[in-house]
Amino acid sequence: MSGLLFSMTGFTAQEREIAAGVLLLELRTVNHRYLELHLRLDDALRSIEPALREAIAARLGRGKVECRLSLIAPKDAGAGATVNDLVLRQLAQLSIEVQRHFPQSHGLSVADILRWPGVLATESVADDTVRADVLALLEQGLQDLTAARGREGEKLKGLILERVVLMEQQVERVRPLLPILIQAYQEKLAAKLKEVMQTADDERIRQELTLFVQRIDVDEELDRLTTHLQEVRRILAKGGAVGKRLDFMMQELNREANTLGSKSAATETSRVCMELKVLIEQIREQIQNLE
Repeated sequence: MSGLLFSMTGFTAQEREIAAGVLLLELRTVNHRYLELHLRLDDALRSIEPALREAIAARLGRGKVECRLSLIAPKDAGAGATVNDLVLRQLAQLSIEVQRHFPQSHGLSVADILRWPGVLATESVADDTVRADVLALLEQGLQDLTAARGREGEKLKGLILERVVLMEQQVERVRPLLPILIQAYQEKLAAKLKEVMQTADDERIRQELTLFVQRIDVDEELDRLTTHLQEVRRILAKGGAVGKRLDFMMQELNREANTLGSKSAATETSRVCMELKVLIEQIREQIQNLE
């Protein structure tokens, strides 16, 4: 969806009454580098799992996703339940083994046995009708989750843009000061050089100053910072899955801020460098939650 940003954090709970009972769906997402799905389904719905995974992967690009799907059957639904002989025999054998090692242990009650997973064989309800109901409920849940993630994403976009504006202000704060700073530092350095060299060789001093000024001139770094910030704005305006691209841009901005700091010859540029690095780190924290 062009123009919209999506957070990787969201939650939705959905419910739907069907002929086989009541379907309950919960979708919870948090930030993650890739798309990671964790499905917790009732045994009767296991056969639908591949279709659920496919539907979720088609809608969500990144994030750790936890999907819980339950079917609450009507109260009289257990009337036709049968005992699974295979599971019952396995449980009996396990009980004998346990009591052989622990003679003082109490045996399982009938209620314990019936509650044991798999002892009561219930018919799978994942027929075509139930499958359609589950997928419709999932689609409803994904729409709600996507809307919630979109709202959160737009909030993050606003926070990032606020910091982009502050970074642009810092860059523009330095630019008009450069000629003054370089001139002042040049005069200061010339005086020191004359004192150290004890010579009136102005030409040599001028050459040394020219070389040094080239090393401390940060105009290119300021231009690149401005270009990178414009690219951040463009990425945010385009929307979609922007997390990885913005993370890369923060690396580039941080590199230029470091170069600015290393070439700094005045306290003004040092302060700007530190402020830029703080803002970059704040943006990085926000980006961690963006898809």
